Amino acid sequence: MNGVTLDLEERAKVTSGFKSGCSGHCTSYGANCENGGKCIEKYHGYSCDCSHTAYDGTFCNKDVGAFFEEGMWLRYNFQASGLGARESGGRSESSPDPAAPDLAREEIHLSFSTTKAPCILLYVSSLTPDFLAVLVKPTGSLQVRYNLGGTREPYNIDVDHRNMANGQPHSVNITRHEKTVILKLDHYPSVSYHLPSSSDTLFNSPKSLFLGKVIETGKIDQEIHKYNTPGFTGCLSRVQFNQVAPLKAALRQTNASAHVHVQGELVESNCGASPLTLSPMSSATDPWHLDHLDSASADFPYNPGQGQAIRNGVNRNSAIIGGVIAVVIFTILCTLVFLIRYMFRHKGTYHTNEAKGAESAESADAAIMNNDPNFTETIDESKKEWLI
Repeated sequence: MNGVTLDLEERAKVTSGFKSGCSGHCTSYGANCENGGKCIEKYHGYSCDCSHTAYDGTFCNKDVGAFFEEGMWLRYNFQASGLGARESGGRSESSPDPAAPDLAREEIHLSFSTTKAPCILLYVSSLTPDFLAVLVKPTGSLQVRYNLGGTREPYNIDVDHRNMANGQPHSVNITRHEKTVILKLDHYPSVSYHLPSSSDTLFNSPKSLFLGKVIETGKIDQEIHKYNTPGFTGCLSRVQFNQVAPLKAALRQTNASAHVHVQGELVESNCGASPLTLSPMSSATDPWHLDHLDSASADFPYNPGQGQAIRNGVNRNSAIIGGVIAVVIFTILCTLVFLIRYMFRHKGTYHTNEAKGAESAESADAAIMNNDPNFTETIDESKKEWLI
């Protein structure tokens, strides 16, 4: 300060009430700011600055999207308002927006869902014949079209392995650095493409960015006209071109809102939000793929309890539980068999009319004579003797 170097850390050591070595909140919690959000240090905490992202929310993790009806379109002007082509001149004399894209590099991120094809998702025009287009072909496949000059025809990147007009949310991430284009679609691996050797590497004088439909006064590629009717119908979300987030600028009051013009009523919606799909897992990390357990040292990625995997996919806890259930079922069956046999055994008994005292009598006849008085009298009569 004023030519004098102040060693504040050394002075803090000799001043009461100060401690050195503390770290700010962003050092510990700055990773909570997602999707490129910038951590801002505060006295009692921190906040996430989402102004240069296509996201919103406390931690820059909320998609900002909108529903497009047929015929709607959005235009974001890179050039300052009131400057025409003659005033802005060429690339070196232009007065672009401070967030204008780097001429040798583009980064495009967006999510969309639609059931109608063909349509244009994103189109970037320029004051020269250069342009960039991301569109859905009549077959439903995705196409990225580059025209940077130096070639007679635009360079096309076709992704024909999947139908993108199936009504499901799809994520598209495109990065170009000079002649290398990297495209990542949904959860599929990134694929690299290379522009022709005769192609230029600079996107000269970017003018406007269009979403849904291209309404441009200058010359437009004839192929683009075919995809311009009737226009995009569906949802667009988290659209970002370098540092520009046109949808967010239209739906939120930001510094770039003055550069946005919308035709139609733009309704905020998250129906085009990033798909919640997971990347394919390799056999070495997939918990449902047990082929890698053939080796003796292989461990199961997710293992409750002791966590040790059992060969052939059989878990020790499952075997114990199965054994207990089998014992219980066997016990129940044995009890039922015993009860059934007991019931049928007593059902077949019968009752006899035996004379009372049969248990203590010498014989059955003696029991009858003891209990039947008539029979006793008869016996007594027979016992009389007559002398002649």
